[in-house]
Amino acid sequence: MKSQPIRLSRFLTFAGLLSFCLAGSLVAQAPLTPGLGKTTPPPATVAATPFVCYSAVHVDGPFIAMTFDDGPSEKLTPELLDLLAQHHIHATFFVIGTNVVAHPEVLQRAVGEGHEIGNHSWSHPAFAKMRDDSVRLQLQKTDDAIRAAIGSSPTLMRPPYGSITARQKRWINSEFGYRIILWDIDPLDWKRPGAAVVTSRIVRETRPGSIILSHDIHPGTIKAMPATFDQLQAKGFKFVTVSELIAMGKPMTPKQTGEYGAAPSASPSRSPAATPVPAASPAPSSPNP
Repeated sequence: MKSQPIRLSRFLTFAGLLSFCLAGSLVAQAPLTPGLGKTTPPPATVAATPFVCYSAVHVDGPFIAMTFDDGPSEKLTPELLDLLAQHHIHATFFVIGTNVVAHPEVLQRAVGEGHEIGNHSWSHPAFAKMRDDSVRLQLQKTDDAIRAAIGSSPTLMRPPYGSITARQKRWINSEFGYRIILWDIDPLDWKRPGAAVVTSRIVRETRPGSIILSHDIHPGTIKAMPATFDQLQAKGFKFVTVSELIAMGKPMTPKQTGEYGAAPSASPSRSPAATPVPAASPAPSSPNP
């Protein structure tokens, strides 16, 4: 019985963040209806509009995406790359620009081994509290650093702390072409609870289509990964990059969208479904994610 308030709280957060995530994709492109002063998106228009923001993806099959933030770390990221290679797993790394400049060889190795790179800002500020020109500089400097290191620009962006407004999502997607990637599994590894706790939280909460958040700058996280990978693979999960997961996305039926806590105003027929983060992101004053 003690778990009921926690579950209710997660459900309410889950439902609220669905509308926040969709605000940058469906509602943003909806035209105004003359004389009504409100948006009324035609089903055909909404169906053809790709989602901008993802915290999970509705997929047919046991596919999940592991993501690692805040690197590359000179020592820990290579250790993680060794573990990923041993388990034949491809992951997505959301990198900090200053770390890219400091350790471009680590990024080059990650790409050479089939991993995906995303933009996680230059210095990890909270975007929702910033002016557009400051956010633009954070993203552009990091984009430039990634391109200098690996020869290509990223197509994904994760805002530090998950801090981003619906309006920011729209212009960032329009200007940079980024898809904004959040998460639905957060083991709070940045609080350093211990490797066993990190593993338990990830394995217990992961479901098909999950985007799992963790950090390759904490020793405890790296220590947690062998058991995490083993247990998830034992449960039948298959690891893909975030872009591969999005490409697998399937439309959700009205029943399925209801199971996710809320239904969008119209069900997309050709776009992968974005789903909400089930737990609130850490406050911007926290060091991660």
